Amino acid sequence: VQLQASGGGLVQAGGSLRLSCAASGRTSSSHVMAWFRRAPGKEREFVAGFSWSRGSTYYADSVEGRFTISRDSAKSTVNLQMDSLKPVDTAVYYCALALSGARIPSDYGRYNYWGQGTQVTVSS
Repeated sequence: VQLQASGGGLVQAGGSLRLSCAASGRTSSSHVMAWFRRAPGKEREFVAGFSWSRGSTYYADSVEGRFTISRDSAKSTVNLQMDSLKPVDTAVYYCALALSGARIPSDYGRYNYWGQGTQVTVSS
């Protein structure tokens, strides 16, 4: 499985950005895909996840109500729409895929594949 992330960039506080992560290779309907981020000097943290089998979502408290994760099943792509961005959202964002599981884990150790990071910078 390969993950290709795109999107990101520089935006002012209150603005929006959209990240996409395309999965290719031997994918199946049982995957969970998620976004994590790592800010300078901080640990990697879970942002949002999507269960392909259940169509369910799960968000970190810090982004609930501002970010929306969705799946484009035709393209095996998971998108992260980020609205009302804040400077604290500045980080390198990574998409990840867990091979199986109905639940959406927030522990990065549960994910099997990772995409390259994409920088998101929110200016104040």
